[in-house]
Amino acid sequence: MLEMLELIHRLRRNRRNSTIRNLLQETHIHPQHLVWPVFVLEGKNKKEPIPTMPGIYRWSLDLLIPELKRASKLGLNSIALFPFIEVHLKDASGTYAINKDNLVTKAIQEIKNSCPGICLFSDLALDPFTTHGHDGLLDPKTGDVQNDPTVAVLTQMAVLHALAGADYVAPSDMMDGRVGAIRKTLDQNGFSQTGIMAYSAKYASAFYGPFREAVGSKQLQGDKKSYQLSIHNTREALREVEADIWEGADIVMVKPALSYLDIISQLRQKYSVPIASYNVSGEYAMVKAAAQQGWVDEKKMVNEILISLRRGGSDLIFTYHAMDYVQWF
Repeated sequence: MLEMLELIHRLRRNRRNSTIRNLLQETHIHPQHLVWPVFVLEGKNKKEPIPTMPGIYRWSLDLLIPELKRASKLGLNSIALFPFIEVHLKDASGTYAINKDNLVTKAIQEIKNSCPGICLFSDLALDPFTTHGHDGLLDPKTGDVQNDPTVAVLTQMAVLHALAGADYVAPSDMMDGRVGAIRKTLDQNGFSQTGIMAYSAKYASAFYGPFREAVGSKQLQGDKKSYQLSIHNTREALREVEADIWEGADIVMVKPALSYLDIISQLRQKYSVPIASYNVSGEYAMVKAAAQQGWVDEKKMVNEILISLRRGGSDLIFTYHAMDYVQWF
């Protein structure tokens, strides 16, 4: 005869049916937790597929704005804007980045005029604008990325984006001191309400390849290890985040997301500042490729990934799955 175990606590009692499981669910995702990265290009009636990111496109503004309105109706009201810059507009100094009438400033203005309820994060980095594909200016003699001259350009970009209507400028370059310089410059120019979402713990990752195709910076000369974080380091990431918070960042980001859940979790325990994570292009492409082969259940996998990022401590998640997610769930 089978003897009953003498258990006071039976943890399965709280999992015995779906109603109870839903009642006791600890982690939730809603559309307002997601930021949809979008790629914009010049022209009209353009919707260019990105081969390495199935389901993601470069949009001309006339087609992008209706998509943003559709997303807003589904509750997805935050976007990150990235430009695809035509080759003839690029140079070694990324001069077009500080042209007041460039693609980015026009896109910000049109999006905010057409969709005023959208929260818009504008990227601050030079890689889409340079012929060499780096996030900053190169020393003509050594080829090294120059910190302080790059920061000077980023502050000019920040003012242009704020003037166009960006809610947050998002320096993704990993230069030292750029958050403080941007905050000071924005305030001096009357943009004290423009936020800074800093890519604070951005690693020199192998997961960025599809993104570089999307923005047209595959021509990268060398690598970005002199300014992006080493994949081996934790304490260095904590120092970077602490510096950005001290300099005035309103939101800090960890990028990529899935391989750096430990960093997200440690930041959540240590700081009260909002934390973003970026579910990057390579992570997206892996899921899409496996789903296309029929090897995984895409909906379940995406849900589990995003739940893990929320559970790990992310307040908001930048993800290419955003539009799919709000339609599925």
